[in-house]
Amino acid sequence: MTVEQQARGAASAGRRRSRKDEILEIAVGLFAARGYHGVSMDDIGAAAGVTGPALYHHFAGKEAMLAAALIPVSEGLLAGGRERSAGHPDDPRGVLESLIDFHVEFALANPAVIALHLHELDRLPEEPRRRIRRLQRLYVEEWVTVLTALHPGMPDGEARVLAHAAFGLMNSTPFLGGEVDRRRRAELLRDAALAALLA
Repeated sequence: MTVEQQARGAASAGRRRSRKDEILEIAVGLFAARGYHGVSMDDIGAAAGVTGPALYHHFAGKEAMLAAALIPVSEGLLAGGRERSAGHPDDPRGVLESLIDFHVEFALANPAVIALHLHELDRLPEEPRRRIRRLQRLYVEEWVTVLTALHPGMPDGEARVLAHAAFGLMNSTPFLGGEVDRRRRAELLRDAALAALLA
């Protein structure tokens, strides 16, 4: 099955979503599979079943699509991280476990977005790129707070190194094969991240 066929299938499976959301999902899948520069507006239009120019009714261009894909993800991660942190007052271990559960579920549900973020973020203009970087830094600080609580005396900089290492582990899902089912992958990723961060 081609990327275009997969993209069309994703669009038809989500009839409750807006057409704009469907097109964005198709674009994300194509960007992740071929790279940002390997995809034209006409390619996206063909996969979505519309002409390339018709896409401009929804998006100003590819950069706008990329920003529309990545900014809400970063906002959602920050909001979810803060919610998880607030859910376990005075229990740093509970916060860490909750953050790991949250991030693993995000990673398993969004492999194309993760691949897009890893390889294409620098394609964005300065303003949306800076906005995403700021949201990411704030999300990392949620992890730094809990890690320094769990490891008294650990400098913030070292906690950031650990947090980013854990993200690398949990975000490895775009590169995993399908030989292990989703539930078991989640368990393995949770256990590995928790062990790494508590060591």
